Amino acid sequence: MRHRKIYEQYFKRIIDILISATALIFLSPIILIIAILVKCKLGSPIIFVQERPGKNEEIFNMYKFRTMIDKDDKEGNPLSDDLRLTKFGKLLRSTSLDELPELWNILKGDMSLVGPRPLLKEYLKLYNQDQKKRHLVRPGLTGLAQVNGRNAISWKEKFFYDVKYVNNVSFILDVKIIFITIKKIFVREGISDGHSETSVKFMGNNEEEYK
Repeated sequence: MRHRKIYEQYFKRIIDILISATALIFLSPIILIIAILVKCKLGSPIIFVQERPGKNEEIFNMYKFRTMIDKDDKEGNPLSDDLRLTKFGKLLRSTSLDELPELWNILKGDMSLVGPRPLLKEYLKLYNQDQKKRHLVRPGLTGLAQVNGRNAISWKEKFFYDVKYVNNVSFILDVKIIFITIKKIFVREGISDGHSETSVKFMGNNEEEYK
């Protein structure tokens, strides 16, 4: 059984509530402006909703601002993410403004300010036992993997940092991750590998993408 420190047991959730509630209040004008721009430039729905696994692999609806347009090929199949991701959508992603609605997930208790990023539900069956440990804590708005490369690092490295965070949760570590995240947002560092604005899908531990 995993031992949780006092900070993780009692104070981490309180901090999440206080910061997310305060941020939602003070950032509400910016959130409203972005919502209007998304509606005008990308259409409806303004909020992208997707099921993601959270703590103990419980499924929740994660909210983000829409960053892609609806566009199909000649056969009626949706085009690839890269082709549907607009210039405005890329700007939202590179500045992490598309993730502002996740503050509501944090306030609700689905997520935390800091933790492993919530990934696709389809990945659950692909994890090995060590990788499953990422679900022993609430997923985060940012995390150790994000400040160490985000989409620019391999899945193997991402999972390494996720599990490392789970094993070392502390107030000092959370503060450090938050400050590094803010710095990286301003310099737009680690958003992609230069070839794609979206992360390569995880195909399992025996696939080339994992290596």
